[in-house]
Amino acid sequence: MTTATATAAASAKTTGTTPAPDPDRLRRRRRLTQWGFVAPAVVFMLLFFGFPLVRNVVMSFQHYTPRTFFTGEAPFNGTDNWSAVLQDALFGKALWHTLVFTAGSLLGQFCIGLALAVFFSRRFPLGGVLRSLILLPWLVPMVVSGIVWRRILDQDTGVLNTFLDTLGIGGSTPWLTSPDMALLSVILVNIWIGVPFNMVILYGGLQEIPKELHEAASLDGASAWRTFRSVTLPTLKPVITVVLVLGFMSTVKILDLILALTDGGPADATQTLGTLTYQSSFVELDFGAGAVVGNVLILISAVFAVFYLRANRTDGK
Repeated sequence: MTTATATAAASAKTTGTTPAPDPDRLRRRRRLTQWGFVAPAVVFMLLFFGFPLVRNVVMSFQHYTPRTFFTGEAPFNGTDNWSAVLQDALFGKALWHTLVFTAGSLLGQFCIGLALAVFFSRRFPLGGVLRSLILLPWLVPMVVSGIVWRRILDQDTGVLNTFLDTLGIGGSTPWLTSPDMALLSVILVNIWIGVPFNMVILYGGLQEIPKELHEAASLDGASAWRTFRSVTLPTLKPVITVVLVLGFMSTVKILDLILALTDGGPADATQTLGTLTYQSSFVELDFGAGAVVGNVLILISAVFAVFYLRANRTDGK
């Protein structure tokens, strides 16, 4: 007990009043309470994010085979896995496809999603019903969407080629079987899936913009495009940042859609880092190589997350 506390207790005993609580004890109790609230989140992060991440990094430096599951033996092989993966021509090809697939998907999803959000921000009959119907692609499981689109884009029996043939503009396009067309087709399908998410988030952001800003721009004689460029877009910037970051995180690692559509083919034309990880780990059973590609994906996502945090910090100043 400190001198101040003892003095306060003696004084309270003399005067018959309740002694004042110890400030140090209150501070310790408050700190324990704070840690009590934070501890479950920390434990959850360590167990379900930290441990798999560290395990994946360690595995990338091990000779990890199916035999390891029975013997528990996974000898370290230095940087052999990294050298083998980075020197493989397929890795460079998959990395390029991942960048093209991610950039093309984000660009298409964002532009169409923003256009639809602006369109639906105006009130008109059945606007709410149409907005709800556009959400359907987002609600369908990605594997189901992939299988449906695989049938639609079939070169011989697909609905799309049949429709184009009816219009007389060519009905034998090899959407998924040509190395020149396959990646573009996968990007278009992913754009179709991601547009509803972009539209919903951007629509919500547009509703939060004060109408007074648009009225003031109108009084100043600004055109619709000038108002959109100088008022709407700058005000919507935080929402746009969130949409692009979340879109990047979900797009860069897409696996199920590509497997359902092309399985990484034809001739590795749609092979991305996500499919390469799956192929290395669960087809070739080379878990070390799969861990290396997975770590590269994590590194790309981490770099993008750092840029996002820095941009948010700059906006907050």
